[in-house]
Amino acid sequence: MPSTLLVSMPFPALDRPSLGLGLLQAGAERAGFPCDVRYLNLAFADFVGVEEYQWLCDGPTYIALSGEWIFTAGLYGERPATDDAYVEEILRRRCGAGDHDLARLRRARAYVEPFLEHCLAAVDWRAYRVVGFTSTFQQNLASLALARRVKEAHPGVVIAFGGANWEGVMGQELHRRFSFVDVAFSGEADESFPALLASLETGTPLAAIPGIVYRDRSRSVATEPRPVLDLDTLAVPSFDDYFRDLDASASGIDVCPRLMAETARGCWWGAISHCTFCGLNGATMAFRSKSPARVVAELYELHHRHGIDALSVVDNILDMRYFRSVLPALAEGPRLDLFWEVKANLSREQVCTLAAAGVNHVQPGIESMSDHVLGLLGKGTTVFRNVELLKWGREYGIHMDWNLLFGVPGEEPDDYTDQARLFRALTHLEPPSACGPIRFDRFSPYHCSPAAYGITGMRALAAYRYLYEADPEGLGRLAYYFDGDLPPGPDPLAMAMPALAAVEAWRRDHCGGGLWLVPGAGDRLTLLDERGGRPRRSSVLTGWKAAVYAACDRARSRAELEQLDELAGVDPSLVCAFLQRCQDVEVMLSDTTRWLALAVASPARHDGAGPALRRLPLAASRG
Repeated sequence: MPSTLLVSMPFPALDRPSLGLGLLQAGAERAGFPCDVRYLNLAFADFVGVEEYQWLCDGPTYIALSGEWIFTAGLYGERPATDDAYVEEILRRRCGAGDHDLARLRRARAYVEPFLEHCLAAVDWRAYRVVGFTSTFQQNLASLALARRVKEAHPGVVIAFGGANWEGVMGQELHRRFSFVDVAFSGEADESFPALLASLETGTPLAAIPGIVYRDRSRSVATEPRPVLDLDTLAVPSFDDYFRDLDASASGIDVCPRLMAETARGCWWGAISHCTFCGLNGATMAFRSKSPARVVAELYELHHRHGIDALSVVDNILDMRYFRSVLPALAEGPRLDLFWEVKANLSREQVCTLAAAGVNHVQPGIESMSDHVLGLLGKGTTVFRNVELLKWGREYGIHMDWNLLFGVPGEEPDDYTDQARLFRALTHLEPPSACGPIRFDRFSPYHCSPAAYGITGMRALAAYRYLYEADPEGLGRLAYYFDGDLPPGPDPLAMAMPALAAVEAWRRDHCGGGLWLVPGAGDRLTLLDERGGRPRRSSVLTGWKAAVYAACDRARSRAELEQLDELAGVDPSLVCAFLQRCQDVEVMLSDTTRWLALAVASPARHDGAGPALRRLPLAASRG
């Protein structure tokens, strides 16, 4: 029976095995087809060093697709004029790269040819009938460069490609341009990959296999993709080959691996309101999730199989039903260290449930701290909801990984001056992990309907001109990232500069202290302001003032506050004066209709049930 090899080339993260390859390997072997996986990206890290590899993955030139450029000579041969133009226009002018950055890129580029020769020698390619490459983000040119060499040395090997870079029209265009690629997979390949292996074994036609691009008399032919409807039918991913290659790699000693898991596909929020910048779920937005029992069993199976408790769930968004099933079950089992992507408008009780289940790191879709910009992006959240989440995240020790976007079509200067003022009050909460301009990604509403947002001149990102030998029309079909022109107006970077400068101050002051709410005897509350860059201040609240501040743990309207028993008989003007003073000293936010307390409950606080101050055994603030 012919064997199959799946390959991961640079530049995925070293600490994460490929979930896609793990699923395909497990699915193929369950169907009776032997399948190996090789993590050759680890070998490249051995050549350049772990620190340099990580810089190539995450450094400032990443936005210029520099990881792809490094491998252009490996695919096309030397092109000095093209390379010089890329360095000047893309790296220097657009990306702001300096001489030190360029020297690092050139050093890495010098290792490409020895690395590709090593790959050819290190693998017995003759042992495999099918060799498949996964390509997501900046993995395409490295994979194509090695695939071409494998095909030239072993013409009988079937070369297959899949992953996000080969979805839809991108895969069709790439398949047409690179004749050494025999088959490409578009969308979910869990069913089509074993079907291809079966077809090659039996000699049956490929036309019946969903979601592939194949050659029929030198012509690229695409079949319609078909998503998996019942995720419980999928195999548990196999990561044994990752750990084999990690153990054999000199770089492995510097890598602390995390397991990858999947509990859902699609996006339930995107089906309601597609975020304007989001290019995920090109094949289908339809949300599907695994049954709670399957999720819990799979997470613990991966944990026990590999002896690792750190797992990152790759879902676009957490299934909200899991708050009543999966998360409570995980809270009762062995402790895991989990990452999940969540929607930003969670309640305190839900944040408490996440923490109890071992979800220590989340990526909430915050994206902005302007209600106007959030509306333009279709986020379905508000500034107050975002701040609530950051506050409760710090209280329960959950790291919040969020981005601040600018350059949003329709934004106004006030959106960023308002955010700059807001950020001064939030230095005790987690600042954005990254700030950057909005990007026009394939499959996003910005890309699919640019005129609706005033965008003209949609075209492949400029860097693609130096990565692929194609005309503008061809680049437009194979690209995932795009440039576009906005209507005349203020420069987006200049408009965002007040907020970006405030973020820098926020990052600088974030470690300087906190804004704490400390319970005392009876109804006594102490506000302890230790935020960086301020004089240390301590204020004691009692009686109705303590009750009002505690009630504003989540945003409250004046009508809601008036329902407090403690305000019976209190002069409304005194309440207004208290709320205004809290706003003036930045221990509360207000939009004139609602008020939100900013102080974080001290670690010895409560059980998450509401504003009453009771002890919470699980609370462990990272502050």
